[in-house]
Amino acid sequence: MQKRRYRLPVTVLCHLMVLLGAFMVLLGAASVPARAAPPHAPTHIAAELLAGPVKDGKATLAIRMTPEAGWHGYWLNPGDAGLGMQLSWDVPEGVKTGQPRYPVPQTLVVQGLMNHVYESEYAVLVPVTVPAGKGRIPVHVKAQWLACTEQICVPERAELAAEIAAGAPHDPRFDTWTQRLPAPLDTPAAFALNDKTLRLAIPLPASVPLEAPHLFVGQDKLIDYAAPQAFARKGDMLLVTIPRARFAPQNAAGIDAVLRLDAAGNGIALTARPGPVPSGGTMLAGSEAPKLPALPWLLLAALAGGLLLNVMPCVFPILSLKALSLARAGESEAHARIEGLAYAAGVILACLGLGAALLALRAGGEQVGWAFQLQEPVVVVALFALAVAITANLLGLFEFSVPGFASAGSPQGAFATGLLAAFVATPCTGPFMASAMGAALLLPVVPAMTLFAALGLGIALPFLAVAFVPALRARLPRPGRWMVTFRRVMAVPMGLTALALAWLIWRLGGSASLAYVAALAALVLALLGLVGRAQRSGKRALMPAFATLAVLAVGVLTMPEPRPQAQEEASIIKARPFSPEALAEARASGKPVFVWMTADWCLTCKVNEAAAIEREDTRVAFEKAGVVVLRGDWTRRDPAITRYLTEQGAAGVPLYVWYGRDGRAETLPQVLTPALLEEKAR
Repeated sequence: MQKRRYRLPVTVLCHLMVLLGAFMVLLGAASVPARAAPPHAPTHIAAELLAGPVKDGKATLAIRMTPEAGWHGYWLNPGDAGLGMQLSWDVPEGVKTGQPRYPVPQTLVVQGLMNHVYESEYAVLVPVTVPAGKGRIPVHVKAQWLACTEQICVPERAELAAEIAAGAPHDPRFDTWTQRLPAPLDTPAAFALNDKTLRLAIPLPASVPLEAPHLFVGQDKLIDYAAPQAFARKGDMLLVTIPRARFAPQNAAGIDAVLRLDAAGNGIALTARPGPVPSGGTMLAGSEAPKLPALPWLLLAALAGGLLLNVMPCVFPILSLKALSLARAGESEAHARIEGLAYAAGVILACLGLGAALLALRAGGEQVGWAFQLQEPVVVVALFALAVAITANLLGLFEFSVPGFASAGSPQGAFATGLLAAFVATPCTGPFMASAMGAALLLPVVPAMTLFAALGLGIALPFLAVAFVPALRARLPRPGRWMVTFRRVMAVPMGLTALALAWLIWRLGGSASLAYVAALAALVLALLGLVGRAQRSGKRALMPAFATLAVLAVGVLTMPEPRPQAQEEASIIKARPFSPEALAEARASGKPVFVWMTADWCLTCKVNEAAAIEREDTRVAFEKAGVVVLRGDWTRRDPAITRYLTEQGAAGVPLYVWYGRDGRAETLPQVLTPALLEEKAR
């Protein structure tokens, strides 16, 4: 499926407004005696009513629904958004229609909203009881439904007619449609409700395979549809635990549900009554929501993760800024402490800002994770322009003393350096940090924000140590003319950062986007040259400086829509694109599965790929063991990948998960070695 780009949570609001409007239209159509639409009015989901033959006073009607490509219809409980089908029957006296029976639906997540849908042809079967002695029985139904894509919804309707005849020939399509219905479970299940979860005990023989289970609950708004569902086996009992919806009803006399057994759409229909639900059991691989460590351990992990970011490859491009600040710290004790505190304040504030934005977007329904800012081309362009400007500043093209990113040894400069350091460094994840940031996405707001602050403190800790420990400052060289040379040398890694961001722009938006930003960078450099010339001549440079800022702002905000081009990847490892369906199919094959989550902007990912994954020895080991490799590219926002990361307790990439032949999942370290992968493949 083609990846779609979602920008802000306002899209969720628009989606809900469309659905509300569609509901009002349908409600009005049901309550006002308006004229019926033509029987064959064009729709995005074509509907047809078919009748099966009468046998022993019973027959079956089929409402065949055929969606256009890219459109979908809904199950009887549509999930977080949508609307189920509404039927109004007109049948002769003595004829009775029963409850519609739906095939097992699919799950579709759009911007964090879980929907229960059908994206291909399906049939809703309706049992009919007919009186004896009837020959041909005309049947009419007014059907109303909602047809949706991932962007828009359209209310549709049709008046359908069919004729039930005792001697009608058998239509083999009814056999196919019947096979797609969930098989009824003859033994009732038990359920228990508490304030947070719905737990069910479903009598299901242990011999029944479960490859991609999901429970569709018929009662509306009882559960959190998009939350992970935990499945456990206890003998011939299947135990299911699902988080409740925020405003779920307090009690339920009974629950009707459909249990999907596998990705092929096989399932069972069940009814549950209040009763005891045992605990324990053996968790099914991949079904358990991640267990969170205690908060103190998470805080220590966030602190250690931030500390380790200072030596991760992804942080190296901003080391030039920190190195200059460290050098200036030797000027005086008071100045060093003030600058250290200012730098730490900038780092912590940046981490808190990114964390708050991340939590707000997720609360609004967006499927985003750590480093979400680098999935937006506009942000990458802004970072590219900033890297170009800093490189020019380090080379002496112009001076930028307010706020003083590099040239001025001021608290403002240290604060701005801290902001930039955290913004560029935090997209990486490493040991300790992954578990802490993954937990932050699942915790309440206050402890989650505390974790983000601890991460920032960890990043700033080395600088604070130098600022407050005289023995460390004493080991720094004294300020002198060498700093000018050092400053020029440090322009090299910052220039390489700008080149890396330019490459990322090409990956995100194609050649046209790269040409656009290259022209923008050339114009900005020319204006910065005018700023520098005015500064060197002792004149004020306000006009060229403001012109530079205006050109940069207009250039970023008016950037054309990125059009990424299909790129042929030169890969040693033959990997398939990741999707939940591909994962379910791979695990069902009984072969080992290696899930490999990466992104073009993740330097840690690229280092792992060069050092451990994309190697001939790894390819040979994988092919010998029959390993199925699934690669998830998170360079641009992908809700399916984000959901999988969340289910694995990870906030971002890299993420490597190994599924053994027994189906058990194991999360591998974020720093891979060739020996580790070869050992797993044995």
